[in-house]
Amino acid sequence: MKRIGTVLALLGALAAAGEILGLEPPTARWFFTASREVPWLHTAGDPGWPWFGWFSVAILITSGLTMIVRAWGGGHYNPVTEARWRRFRAIRRGYASLVILILLGGVAALDQTVVGKRALAVHYDGKWIFPAFVARPYKNADFGIGGDKARAEVDYRALKSRLENAGTGRVIMPPVPFDPTGDTLPIGTRDLELRDGLYHESGAVYPYSGMAATFHDGDAGRIQLRHTLRNGVFSGPVDGWNADGDRVYSGDWAFGRLVSDQYTGSGDKAGFLKWQGGLHALKFHPSPPSPDTGNWLGTTSQGYDVLAYLYGGLQVNFKASLIYLPIIYLIGITIGLLMGYFGGWFDLIVQRIIEVFSNMPFLFIVIIFSSMVPDRFKGLPVILTILVVFGWMGMTFLMRTAAYRDRERDYIAAVRVLGASTPRVIFRHLLPNTVAILVTLVPFTISGLIFSLTSLDYLGFGLPPEYATWGRLMQDGIANLSAPWLVTSTFVVLVGTLVLITFVGEAVREAFDPKKFTYYR
Repeated sequence: MKRIGTVLALLGALAAAGEILGLEPPTARWFFTASREVPWLHTAGDPGWPWFGWFSVAILITSGLTMIVRAWGGGHYNPVTEARWRRFRAIRRGYASLVILILLGGVAALDQTVVGKRALAVHYDGKWIFPAFVARPYKNADFGIGGDKARAEVDYRALKSRLENAGTGRVIMPPVPFDPTGDTLPIGTRDLELRDGLYHESGAVYPYSGMAATFHDGDAGRIQLRHTLRNGVFSGPVDGWNADGDRVYSGDWAFGRLVSDQYTGSGDKAGFLKWQGGLHALKFHPSPPSPDTGNWLGTTSQGYDVLAYLYGGLQVNFKASLIYLPIIYLIGITIGLLMGYFGGWFDLIVQRIIEVFSNMPFLFIVIIFSSMVPDRFKGLPVILTILVVFGWMGMTFLMRTAAYRDRERDYIAAVRVLGASTPRVIFRHLLPNTVAILVTLVPFTISGLIFSLTSLDYLGFGLPPEYATWGRLMQDGIANLSAPWLVTSTFVVLVGTLVLITFVGEAVREAFDPKKFTYYR
């Protein structure tokens, strides 16, 4: 508890310090970012006051300090809890899965230090700056780039090449130098080499078929001539553009022979057709994995890096779980214990309400409510709110049964005689004896949440496009079956995560089995 409380308090303090100082610490920046992006999470006006961010900071710091204080005065660990923990660690598969999930959570918490298009550090003009951790965006003019692009935000990947080639500075990028979304990559290229009169990709055995081009400026992606190749020879239309981007050339090839062409540009046609660089194969999006360009798992049809997109989806799932679980457990535990403790008319009324909600088709109702929300209000808070409305009922009957079972025991009668209030009886005496039920439900609740978010995004009723989600990536892969790396990578990550969570759930259920360890003998 002390460790969890310390993490929560530090996270809240980092978020508050970042907002005051104009910094963006990893993970902690999300509360204020979400507060500004979703209209109803900040007050009216420009700029509005991010009340959700400050509310989250208050909750984190208060909860963290409360856990720390209670842990210091809590005495020794309960021997039953220690026995359960030893039993859990003895189940190797579940314990290893928990360690892996904690490591994944730690990597996801590193945020822009692992994945992002903004440089971690830039050494320029004798000074070090840290763009990834500063709220304000740097402009090209800050690094001596003038002209029309002076006021545009810096492309740090291009800046890195520019400074390193000129020897005037240094740029340190994250290990994956792409944003999960909003970072459309240019068309990929691979060098073609001429072997025995046929063009091959570097290292390829068979001749190349597809689009190929020469460039005026490869870094800027300005094409000079675009050819069509079949079985390693020119065969099909060819188009050409001058340095200003105007189309000045067209022609047609048939099996390596130029059939016809037309040149409308200024200057000599022969000079224009003279290649200014080698011939390169064009890899349109979605492009296959290309380690030499840093796209280890390829790109999506929108031009996003798949590895960065998967990382963004992992972050979304972790954030959703950390927000969703406390809310539904607070609601479900409270209502379930009240149902079992009071019984009577209160129990009957709440049961009827739960039965009405339970008989509704969950996914269809969520789709209807999600489609009713205007696009400008959509975001993770809205989707989680809709899921919370239907997600709290799963544990209420379990908690109700536990309360019915324990309310007649001697220890409850004893605290009543001593004058304990109803909230104290419920939350200080009944609740601790239901920990086994709660802990065993947590992993399966997380699995259900991830599955629900993935399903909604796959169907197009989930989060808006600025969020990276595994469901939308799966949808992209199904729509582009010729790009198998999309479906394969999503399937492996999604199923792998759910399997790890399931292993943890099975181990927790075994460790907390009341037939092995219980308070009552």
